[in-house]
Amino acid sequence: QWQGRQVGSATINIVLQLFAILLAGYCAGRSGLFGDTSSAVLNRFVFVVSLPSLVFVSLSRVTVDQFFNWPFLGTLGGGMLATYLISMAVARLVFPGSLAQLGLHGLAAMYSSTGYIGLPILLIAFGNEALVPGIIGAVITGAVFMPIAIVLVEISKRDKSRPFNLIPLINVARNPIFVATAAGLLVSASGFGLPKPVAMFCDLLGGAFTPCALFSAGLFMVGCRVAGDGREIGWLVLMKLAIHPLITWWLAYHVFELEGILPAVAVIQAALPCGVPVFVLAQQYQIFVARANAAVVVSTALSVVTLSVLLGVLVA
Repeated sequence: QWQGRQVGSATINIVLQLFAILLAGYCAGRSGLFGDTSSAVLNRFVFVVSLPSLVFVSLSRVTVDQFFNWPFLGTLGGGMLATYLISMAVARLVFPGSLAQLGLHGLAAMYSSTGYIGLPILLIAFGNEALVPGIIGAVITGAVFMPIAIVLVEISKRDKSRPFNLIPLINVARNPIFVATAAGLLVSASGFGLPKPVAMFCDLLGGAFTPCALFSAGLFMVGCRVAGDGREIGWLVLMKLAIHPLITWWLAYHVFELEGILPAVAVIQAALPCGVPVFVLAQQYQIFVARANAAVVVSTALSVVTLSVLLGVLVA
């Protein structure tokens, strides 16, 4: 009975209010209230302005050692790597395809929507203490595993008449979140801190992140359609919402033995739905597009239930 109350409380106080904003964005998009370009414009604001401001000012206020927490990095990275390799191995046997398709399959199985769904959930569930661990999760997925998938796609597509395309990798390196991370850590390492007006400016822009990110995600969902091999989509969703968090749970509690809120933060990040960047990359290369799109849509819808139960268990 107590556990049931915990699940219900987590559902009402954390998950449902966040997904309600996402639903509001979806309904606004369906009604045509904001126009066809609204999703792209708001997404651009979140990705280029609001989230980098939040990352920059937050990291400028912590020590570099707090960011490079190696047991936490090992937990998150180990869970992602294991999920990536397992999903690719299964896909190689059950859903055979090119190296590019296998690489994107693996990415869809482990790439969490940390920026748009994870960080808002973590901030409401654990407060500002979870911000830096949440940023770490977003950085690892984008800085490590996105380039791996790009390299696999380029190797698969390469022929003698076509040089290796470095532009996607350059774009990853220029990602505003990574630039803001580096800048924030540099300010932290310098020991000088930010001038008060600059910090207040970034705080104001960063404060818009949570509602705008969720609303933008809802607008994006309007144009998404579920298509592709149902078996493969089901497997990807199972990997993302169940197997990935189980692997991370084992690493967090039994291998690295994380303390405080860190094990719960790591598991929640692993249990997030598939992130939109996977679909964007698939669309850029015109490979795995329908399945990536379906993985994002289905995992996001089902995560309302799975995240509610998980938060009821992990959040006291």
